[in-house]
Amino acid sequence: MSKSSAQYSQYPQHHPHDHGRAFQRRSAAPAAVTAIPLPATDDAYTIVHAGKQVRFGPVVFWIVVGTVVLLGLWSAATATYFAFRDDVLTRLIARQAEMQYAYEDRIAELRAKVDRTTSRQLLDQEQFDQKLDQIMKRQTALESRATALGAMPDVTGSIPRAAPQRGDSSQTTPKPSPISDTVIFVAPPDREARLESRAPSVVAAPTSQFAKNQGFDNVLVRLTTSLDQVERRQMAALNAVEENMDSRMRRMRSVVSDLGLNLSHLEAAVPRSAMGGPFVPVKLTANAGPFEKQLNRIHTTRAEMDRLNRTLALVPYRKPVIGEVEFTSGFGVRSDPFLGRPAMHTGLDFRAASGDPVRVTAYGKVVSAGWSGGYGRMVEVDHGNGLSTRYGHLSEINVRVGEVVKIGQVIGLVGSTGRSTGPHLHYETRIEGEAVDPQKFLRAGVRLSAG
Repeated sequence: MSKSSAQYSQYPQHHPHDHGRAFQRRSAAPAAVTAIPLPATDDAYTIVHAGKQVRFGPVVFWIVVGTVVLLGLWSAATATYFAFRDDVLTRLIARQAEMQYAYEDRIAELRAKVDRTTSRQLLDQEQFDQKLDQIMKRQTALESRATALGAMPDVTGSIPRAAPQRGDSSQTTPKPSPISDTVIFVAPPDREARLESRAPSVVAAPTSQFAKNQGFDNVLVRLTTSLDQVERRQMAALNAVEENMDSRMRRMRSVVSDLGLNLSHLEAAVPRSAMGGPFVPVKLTANAGPFEKQLNRIHTTRAEMDRLNRTLALVPYRKPVIGEVEFTSGFGVRSDPFLGRPAMHTGLDFRAASGDPVRVTAYGKVVSAGWSGGYGRMVEVDHGNGLSTRYGHLSEINVRVGEVVKIGQVIGLVGSTGRSTGPHLHYETRIEGEAVDPQKFLRAGVRLSAG
């Protein structure tokens, strides 16, 4: 089926042996041949079959040709598919399985990573809770220490005073009492401070809060640093208390030694107060720290100081009058004010105004209260262990014989009775009946009151 075949069909058939005569034959019978008209266009395609002609346009022709080609390609592809279908399916299944395994491995890896992250977070939370628990326990311990320091009683045995104000710097220096052997030791502000005002955020922080970032670690570090500072202040205060106690204990023993007194004899003469109870020895726990051990030593020293304070309460080393000490006549040989001849003065004459109160200088018992020759109105107090004091030239006596008097108690008023040239107090200290210089005892009192 082509253009040439269509054109050739318009002419009669001839054979090769007709060469040379074909045209003659044609020319001889021109009337018998019917001419077929040529196609209108050269682009048309004609198919002749059984004397019939079918014409196709170029578009239809190529559509038919394309369809046939596509059908052939489809048949070839289908045949190839069926021929290699098993291999393709196997590869597809293998690829699918490989992708599935890859996804499963990735999921397992992510799950393991999540597990590790969760475990690390749980570990961090546990560590955070442990640190916070340690801080809470430490805070509780420091609070108990602060309470122990603040509640520590006055170890000096002095007359109680009003609680000092924090801004009053004059209360922080020890001052001797006019008639007492003791010094008021005022606790520094750090001893009275409470831990609640130093680290309130520890109580507010929940124990289950998770440390998600570095900020929590910084908070813990700051809290730990604050607690360290509080602990150092507490230890410094405790060291100061222990040093003060040790220093006072040394001075007290030194005073007794310098006065030539027997400490054991003095202790035996101390009157016993009404006390009692079962004996429970002090025991430290196995996990006691340096603070607890030092506090136990302080309690032991305080008990010994209490005993010494009770013992020294029998020693007349205090002043019998209030105010600045001014002597009009000392102990020893002097010129007699009436006769002008040398005479032994057995005491000290304190300058004072008539009617000023006279106070007993140590715990004791009144053994004499009345007129006594040159003493005028005189009071004598026995302090035990051979110690006694005399108070002469009184204008008035406020105690009676047999009365037990305490340190600082007013026993009379300054006067000028007896052998006296004017109002003053004649004060004597005696050991086993022998007069000794009262200034020796007064200087010992100044030493005790100095620290």
